[in-house]
Amino acid sequence: MVTIKGHKQRENSEGEKFNVLVVQGGVTPVKSKDTGRMYFTAKTATVSCTFDENMCEDLVGTKFPGEIVKIECEPFEYVIPETGEVITLTHRWEYRDEVLEEINEQLIPERDVI
Repeated sequence: MVTIKGHKQRENSEGEKFNVLVVQGGVTPVKSKDTGRMYFTAKTATVSCTFDENMCEDLVGTKFPGEIVKIECEPFEYVIPETGEVITLTHRWEYRDEVLEEINEQLIPERDVI
């Protein structure tokens, strides 16, 4: 399950503004690479939507099926907001709904239907 935690406004390459929902997955235990101690975290991702700001605000707290998964990608620089440190990442976090993916994989293209 994921929960909508908030929303942000973004701008596309043509200067058009749109909203994204901030979704958060469940609590996950993680072992620190530095200290070896366990801690809990929850991964977040943003998902584009067609909703206006009011609708986005109304959706905060909504839970629905899915998970946040790690996706490998081309390296990019990221600034850690708390420290200002610039790091290079080779992954991003994405929302995925396995049930929806399974349904889409089972769909027969319209051209193949008699």
